Amino acid sequence: MAITLTETAAREINTIIEQQKLDSEKTRLRVGVKGGGCSGFSYLLDLTEQEKETDELFELHGIKVVCDPKSYLYLNGTTIDFKDEIMGRGFVFNNPNANTTCGCGSSFSA
Repeated sequence: MAITLTETAAREINTIIEQQKLDSEKTRLRVGVKGGGCSGFSYLLDLTEQEKETDELFELHGIKVVCDPKSYLYLNGTTIDFKDEIMGRGFVFNNPNANTTCGCGSSFSA
């Protein structure tokens, strides 16, 4: 298993990269977790050019995704999607490792 990025999420990331005039060849999507949020852990998404030797690396729909080993323990098997709906727009995490999630979906417990 790995971290999966839907085509919709990849298109949105490409749009952000273009809007911010970033180098698409060097830019990586860093996915991670940090302590905090209403359920214990918060999801992190960041565009970066930095990649560490210990990072897990995936290429999905033309987007290079990196994840540190500690976060990967919690995110392995996660699908990242992008929703643009009347009630809001943003990235959505479908994490099979989460025991509970908060109402807004931006934090979880494992």
